[in-house]
Amino acid sequence: MENIEKNVVLLLNGRDAEEPQDFCDFTLEDQNEAAISKGLAPSAPPDFVPILKQSVCYVVMAVIINEKNEILMMQEAKSSCAGQWYLPAGRVEPNESIMDAFKREVLEETGLTAEASTLLMVESGKITLLNRSLKKLNHFFAIMFSAAGSWYRFVLAGNVTGGSIKLPSQADSESLQAKWVHNLSDLSLRAGDILSIVEHARSFKTQLESQQAFHPSLLPTPRSYTKLFLRLIICARRKTNNRVHILVSEKTAAHLPICEIHPGRSLHAILKKFMTEMFGADLPSHRPHGVLALGHNYQPRPKISDGLCLTLLVSVRLPLEEVGLIDKYSWFQVSLEVAGILLSRMGKFRTVPLNVVRTSESDA
Repeated sequence: MENIEKNVVLLLNGRDAEEPQDFCDFTLEDQNEAAISKGLAPSAPPDFVPILKQSVCYVVMAVIINEKNEILMMQEAKSSCAGQWYLPAGRVEPNESIMDAFKREVLEETGLTAEASTLLMVESGKITLLNRSLKKLNHFFAIMFSAAGSWYRFVLAGNVTGGSIKLPSQADSESLQAKWVHNLSDLSLRAGDILSIVEHARSFKTQLESQQAFHPSLLPTPRSYTKLFLRLIICARRKTNNRVHILVSEKTAAHLPICEIHPGRSLHAILKKFMTEMFGADLPSHRPHGVLALGHNYQPRPKISDGLCLTLLVSVRLPLEEVGLIDKYSWFQVSLEVAGILLSRMGKFRTVPLNVVRTSESDA
């Protein structure tokens, strides 16, 4: 158990836990077996491998705000949305990191060089181009995603470091032009999904400038993953002394609970199934707060693997004495110092929001 608190501290600081990748408590094979036990057909190959442009899609989006509180916007050149405006965004390409994709997209679409400062939001959903719900969402996804499986959009804040803004005379296949805009309502937008993103970014910037509480700078840690993983830091308090405990798996060596992400289900559905695996059918009331860490690094071809690991902070509302557990899980009491940090990270702007876009009624 001595490494548990050390790994919690690493994750609270946006770094990766020092745990082997084979510490997985709920693999796709386990999930298939659970489905079969209920009379359902397995819905994912147990040897699923996330491969960009084939079975998974990662998208970066840049929200860059200048000292005048203006947003960097680009005008689309694609025939399907030519002339409309959007935030700089695009797919992560094979053999490319999230950070490199951020720099490339900003440069190609705006003419400016930029450095990412922090993740602002993570969004995810299923790629089902024939699904009517997805078509209604907006045509952004239909244009961006050509693979079957799941998609993740990483919204990053950043700062301009050089270059010159793209003028109409420099229009190319990437964009027609770019400009700084204060009121997005003045533009014809490609899709309205960016309105809430920009609002969140401006609120975060205000919070930061006023030196109020906010999450530390969170950028992808450069670790390659062979699968899509969801790691959980689940907190509960003991009624007798109010001390904070976190859930620990003892399936192998003691570690934080981690499961393989099913490519055909939403993260909400996966979280519920994994929580049920740990707590049983009588699932206690709980709250997912947001992302604490993101592990991702590409593996150059031909060693194909484009996995990632999201670490999510979850609090259980009931005292731990009233919460049932499956045998291979137990509670670990953290120090008062770490407990204080965990509790402080449960407030607004203290974690990176994780938004799950519903594209299928079968996710429930």
